[in-house]
Amino acid sequence: MNRVLRRDFLLMTGAAAVTLSALRAVKAESYPARAIRAIVPYPPGSTIDLLARIIAHDLSESLGQAVYVENIPAGSARVGTTLAAKASPDGYTILFVTTAFVIDPSLNHDLPYDAVKDFSPVSLLATSPHVLTINPSVPAKTLNEFIALIKANPGKFNRASPGIASSGDLSGELFRLSNGLDLVRVPFNGSPPAIMSTVAGHTTMAFTSLAVAAPHIQEGTLRALVVTSDKRSPRFPDVPTMSESGFPDQSSTFMQAVVAPAGTPKSVIEQLNHEIGRIVTRPNVKAQLEQLDSQAVTMSPEDFAIHIRNEIARWGKVIQDAKLSKSG
Repeated sequence: MNRVLRRDFLLMTGAAAVTLSALRAVKAESYPARAIRAIVPYPPGSTIDLLARIIAHDLSESLGQAVYVENIPAGSARVGTTLAAKASPDGYTILFVTTAFVIDPSLNHDLPYDAVKDFSPVSLLATSPHVLTINPSVPAKTLNEFIALIKANPGKFNRASPGIASSGDLSGELFRLSNGLDLVRVPFNGSPPAIMSTVAGHTTMAFTSLAVAAPHIQEGTLRALVVTSDKRSPRFPDVPTMSESGFPDQSSTFMQAVVAPAGTPKSVIEQLNHEIGRIVTRPNVKAQLEQLDSQAVTMSPEDFAIHIRNEIARWGKVIQDAKLSKSG
């Protein structure tokens, strides 16, 4: 082989090697290249679990890799959340969270993770309203009538709480504090017993998720005065919102969202945000969410980060003003 041909051959083979190396690098860096673990720190069958499985199924199809749900219902969501916080920030672990994610930092000062520093916000998924319901025997048809009735009878009325510092409980405390009401708080272990106590007339009112109260509202064993979302519920279009009733600062919703370990590449966060946002706004998914009394909500990672900080501050103030603690 003469020198010219040899030189050209070496150049060609060198270029081919560089191109092959570049292609391999691109393939190695492409995301996702393997299965993604979606941690749900709540039991199977919970609302966030059902939503996580809807998202995981569609995300698997759109990304071309399996997204599997792993339920870790231990330690009031602390165990699963901590595992996610300590996971490798490579995009192969995501965490489904609820409003407890922004409540716990103010309620539990010994958390083994920091909700802001240890996580990268991915996307808000959906929100669902709380509903203020009263026993039908209470002579009040509107929220303002009910507030006037409580003020005229200090200490006479009580509120069924669905759990110490739960999202429904904090909505009730926000209602009490904002309106300066003398309202006795009666704690229960969950929304169902709180609802049943109010149905039976043992407690005057309850702030719970709309999904739990809905059957009783439909049956007429509870009267719904207001929903806490910014928009009326499609299921109960005649029930006004807090804002419509004149109390915009008392609006609140139950949050369902996705975060990832802090340090997860921005490109991965943006890709997940885009894909998840597309999934939750599909007509079939929106319909499934409505069956869970939830509304799809999309938000950029940057806006979601601001939302998380605002919610931590908001509920932290309610917890402080109401003097709540882990023990109640």
